[in-house]
Amino acid sequence: MITNKKIKFIMGRRKKKRYPAYKNVEIIDLAIEGKAVAKVKTEIFVDGKKETSEMTIFVNKVVPGDIVDVQINKKKRNYREGYPVNFHKYSEKRIEPFCEHFGTCGGCTRQSISYEDQLFYKQKQIKETLKRIGKIDFEELETILPAPETTFYRNKLEYTFSDSRWLTDADINTNNEIKNRNALGFHIPGRFDKVIDIKKCWLQTESSNKIRLWIKDFANKNKYEFFNLRKQTGLLRNLIIRTATTGDIMVIVSFFKKDTEKILKLLEKLSKEFPEISSLMYVINPKKNDTITDLKIELFKGKDHIMETMEELKFKVGAKSFYQTNSKQAYNLYKIVREFAGLTGKEIVYDLYTGTGTIANFLASNAKKIIGIEYVSEAINDAKINSKLNKINNTEFYAGMMKDILNKKFITKTGKPDVIILDPPRAGMHKNVVNIILETEPEKIVYVSCNPATQARDIQLMNEKYELLRTKPVDMFPHTHHTENVVLLHKK
Repeated sequence: MITNKKIKFIMGRRKKKRYPAYKNVEIIDLAIEGKAVAKVKTEIFVDGKKETSEMTIFVNKVVPGDIVDVQINKKKRNYREGYPVNFHKYSEKRIEPFCEHFGTCGGCTRQSISYEDQLFYKQKQIKETLKRIGKIDFEELETILPAPETTFYRNKLEYTFSDSRWLTDADINTNNEIKNRNALGFHIPGRFDKVIDIKKCWLQTESSNKIRLWIKDFANKNKYEFFNLRKQTGLLRNLIIRTATTGDIMVIVSFFKKDTEKILKLLEKLSKEFPEISSLMYVINPKKNDTITDLKIELFKGKDHIMETMEELKFKVGAKSFYQTNSKQAYNLYKIVREFAGLTGKEIVYDLYTGTGTIANFLASNAKKIIGIEYVSEAINDAKINSKLNKINNTEFYAGMMKDILNKKFITKTGKPDVIILDPPRAGMHKNVVNIILETEPEKIVYVSCNPATQARDIQLMNEKYELLRTKPVDMFPHTHHTENVVLLHKK
């Protein structure tokens, strides 16, 4: 259980402008972006007269049913944000988090309620969002699909090296001098330059934990410099580990500068210690940001990719490739897309925001032709390779900005779509894309989204010509607030 002392310590490190605290506040709900919700009575002035109004407060690190004192740290016109400084009552929904890093690490923030409750609130939030933003009036969503695994379900994690790790309660309270501040873990929420040292992460297979801990231990023993983001100094910068259901493991070590002797020494020792690593790579990143998509990634040992499978299909996943990070649940997600699309083998299908063409290739055997569009050219190359790998001959892939490629000339050239599959980024669709879809008038639209708010907005924009027939939430990321949602729209 998180103690009041720990909460005060975690949330009170930085001195900010002090706002009033609200006493005995009952937490009543969870918000779609991860925080909890409370309502308090407050006084406002309208035309010079004092009136009582209800104010919404978004609160961190609490669950519905908790009764707490809330310290406000952000004040907006229509709402407040705050954190708990004292617990009067713990909710009956509250359970003991399984991860020792809970409360400090920014991941898996819903560990403190049961998985059944997590699913309840995710379903509730999607329904409310579709009604509030999309103006969609329907009786019930289809029941949210639980994840087959609630721990060790991710196939990709990225860790950060830091020479100034975040100090925990135990660190602060010890009387011993802390000489080694090196860390290999995740960024603290809101602190770009601070990293929590992770002992065990419950998101990826145990082999990932072993590899990470071994690299950290080797680096400390051999006096390798960990990165300092503010000063832009050090050698070791990032570590990416990708795993596959086939057993393949990819490890990419990112170095800030080229120190050939130290780089080769680390990689040679790592490959001998973990012969199960099927793809060992490295990259030199001297930039001020951590992204490596624009850099050359060097192969040290093994293959330059890992292989993933889905039904009879094989997918080649390279160092820069996108692949759904929950492999087993991704398969369930794609089966729902296939069911919603209801293809007979005669349809022309557009797969917009196709990524590496996973959905396009998955649906290809059920369609006449699949057209995939994606702005990342490397992803389109992967999509073409995966079609060739699986002897799929009815796919075409195009790279470029969606709003620029998808136009009347393109549709005339490739054929008018009967079905459109959408899986856009969190920001949703550009208005130009919505407009061309409305002009094209496919019979069906299957819209997959990781952001119900922008999905609801886009559905509302298409409301004139399309009605929502089905909606199915899919939990891809247990213990987080993130949810995928699949909807079927049909032309009126």
